[in-house]
Amino acid sequence: MVPLSFPFNVYLAALLSAFVTTFATLPLWRRWCLRTGLVDDPGHRKIHAAPIPLAGGLAVLTGLLLPLLAAALLLQLNPTQMTGAAPLVHGLNRRALQLFAILIGAVGVTALGWLDDKHELRALPKFAGQLLIAAVLCSAGVRITLFVPNLIFSYVVTMLWLLTIINAFNFMDNMNGLCAGLGAIGAWHFGAIAAADGQYLVALIALLACGALLGFLPHNFPNARAFLGDAGSHLTGYLLAVLAILPHFYTAQRPRPLAVLTPLVVLAVPLLDLAWVVILRWRMGQPFYVGDTNHLSHRLVRAGLSKTTAVLLIWLLAVTLGAVLEMGL
Repeated sequence: MVPLSFPFNVYLAALLSAFVTTFATLPLWRRWCLRTGLVDDPGHRKIHAAPIPLAGGLAVLTGLLLPLLAAALLLQLNPTQMTGAAPLVHGLNRRALQLFAILIGAVGVTALGWLDDKHELRALPKFAGQLLIAAVLCSAGVRITLFVPNLIFSYVVTMLWLLTIINAFNFMDNMNGLCAGLGAIGAWHFGAIAAADGQYLVALIALLACGALLGFLPHNFPNARAFLGDAGSHLTGYLLAVLAILPHFYTAQRPRPLAVLTPLVVLAVPLLDLAWVVILRWRMGQPFYVGDTNHLSHRLVRAGLSKTTAVLLIWLLAVTLGAVLEMGL
């Protein structure tokens, strides 16, 4: 790993502030969800016996936004007293439009998931909403190029990527802790890679996402007092899709062969699970968006593991894949 070129305590502050905010505000969102009926009722393919509040996505979004707003306010009021303020101000000014679009997209995708939680949207309007959010990001310059100098190609690839990752994490939200844990692991890996390359702004966004998702986990794993809901799984997938776009994976300091494949390795677990269930549903003549119990997690449980052990094993696989990348292997 290349030595960090940005103050470590700023990275730590981002991680911890997001963790504490999500952890502390989730009980408030949980009570609000119970009052408004935003709950997951027991039923088909459900293992819980009582309604569970779908508060996770709202808490994770709060864990992202409040620390960002607090940091922006501190930078405005007294930037000279903040460690690392000069490069932060420079980075924020340079990428202000992109950062604003990312935050708008985060709010938008959470709202879309909330509507799905509340009204069980059909597949078409849900995909249309995801496409609209992806288009907003692309128009702000958050795009994949793959070294192809063609704007239409960039838009198409970026929008397909965002839809794929959002729905991959939505599909992975099938056991306590699985989706949020994989999201936190992926965000950590992207943050570590960006920090080692001196891409401090990307690293801070990644660590905020990681901390916010980690703050939700004690409320959800191994026993759930709240679920992510579609709002949370959509937000998790969106954040990981964006974090896979933002970094420059091939740099002069760390030249990596096939660097463009880095996001595919970090997100290999949800991507392979998505590919598996989509192909299986297609072969069985079922719509790919209709849930079933053929995910990796379900198969591990059918093989004899407990749900908790299955989730921990999948986390371990994701940690290992990312660690191999971080070590430059």
